[in-house]
Amino acid sequence: MGVGTFFVMFGGRIVFLFSFANQLKIKRKYLSMKHSIVQEKSRRFASRIIKMYQYLQQQKREFVMSKQLLRSGTSIGANISEALCAQSRKDFYAKMYIAYKESSETLYWIDMLFDNGYITDSQYKSIKNDNLELVKMLSAITKTQKYPKSQQCFEKATANY
Repeated sequence: MGVGTFFVMFGGRIVFLFSFANQLKIKRKYLSMKHSIVQEKSRRFASRIIKMYQYLQQQKREFVMSKQLLRSGTSIGANISEALCAQSRKDFYAKMYIAYKESSETLYWIDMLFDNGYITDSQYKSIKNDNLELVKMLSAITKTQKYPKSQQCFEKATANY
C-alpha cells in the first residue's frame, strides 16, 4: 500500500480502495484512512436538510422551495459518494463538480427561504455556515483537479463577458 492509499468504509466493510489521491493532488485534510471528511460532513448536512424540510412542510406549510432545498441539499452527499467510487480521474472530477454545483444551488434556496421569512436569522446563519463549509471544501477539491478541455474552452470563451 502506497502513501496515497485510502479506504472507504461502508457498513463496517472496506468496499473501495482509493489509491490515486496523490495523483489527483487532493489535499489530505479532506480524506482520512477510514472515510472521507467531506462525505461525513455532507451526510450530516443532508440530515439537517431533511429535518429542515420536515419543519418547513409541517410548521410553515411551505412546499415548493422546501422540496427544491431537499433535492439539492441531499444530492451533495450522493454525488460525493459516487465520486469516491469513480472509475477514473475524469469521473471523480465530474462527480465532485456536480456536488459543488448542488451545494451552490442549496445556498440559493436557503437564501430564498430566509428572504421570504420561512426561517429565522439563527436558523439561516447556522445552516448557511454548514453549507459554506461544504462549498469551500468542494471548491478546493475541484480546483486541484485538471479541468477537462471542454471546461477550459468554456472558460476562455466566457472570460470577456
